[in-house]
Amino acid sequence: MTEPVHFGAFDPHAEVERTYRNLPHWFQLGVATFITFRTADSLPQAVLRQFERGQQDWLNRHGTHMADLASHSDLDREFRRYRDRQWHGHLDRGYGECVLKRPDVAAIVGDSLRFFEGDRYDLDSFIVMPNHVHVLVQFRHPTTLRQQTRSWLQYTARRINELIGARGPFWQSE
Repeated sequence: MTEPVHFGAFDPHAEVERTYRNLPHWFQLGVATFITFRTADSLPQAVLRQFERGQQDWLNRHGTHMADLASHSDLDREFRRYRDRQWHGHLDRGYGECVLKRPDVAAIVGDSLRFFEGDRYDLDSFIVMPNHVHVLVQFRHPTTLRQQTRSWLQYTARRINELIGARGPFWQSE
């Protein structure tokens, strides 16, 4: 019988890998990491523009600018809560084709997530939604967040595109 895996908590004194594109990403080896990836069509451009307008409207209603939020911690927290609710609300509306709701497509994602479990990482749980995936995982040395997510996304995109007869990007880049 194998021993249960201990999922570590973030250690502010340990080494942290930080990367930035559209969003900041923090990675610390041996620490539980929550990952979300979504299909390329899950947030259409019109919805993204609406989201950005909503943020600007919020800032205007509160008489502030994005650059000023850092100096007002309460207002910054309030803005982040608003932005996160809006973002996840849009995501949960189920835009796009929602091909992940097909059992055969969802199985490709699930099988891929389970494939190196116990070797490269410890997988706590995951859920495949119609247009996005949530994963709670802890990576083992020397596997990194960047390496493994790239592997999952490339492999599953190729397999899913073959299955559904599609071409081009399957997953959103960020």
